[in-house]
Amino acid sequence: MTNTITRQRIEVLVDSPLVQRILDAAESAGVTGYTMLPTLGGLGQSGHWADDQVSGAASKVLFITVTNEKKAAALIDALTPLLESHSFVLFRSNVEVVRGDRF
Repeated sequence: MTNTITRQRIEVLVDSPLVQRILDAAESAGVTGYTMLPTLGGLGQSGHWADDQVSGAASKVLFITVTNEKKAAALIDALTPLLESHSFVLFRSNVEVVRGDRF
């Protein structure tokens, strides 16, 4: 059986113009790896939304990182004050990873 270690997965669904603020917060938290995915659309508290490829006005990005608990907590602390004013979505979950030294 392969050994795994528990790490923290942070996901942030954010409007494209705010991506740099997420990246800055990640860097200040010591997060060294992440993935950003484009989104097509969805349904949330504010209703339906879709990526407008012409203007980019409703474009959103999903930022994903897997890191240790200390860095995850620092990232969440940095982002929490922005949640109300910038209306993005923040998720935190435990994940089991192989080669935990990479995260």
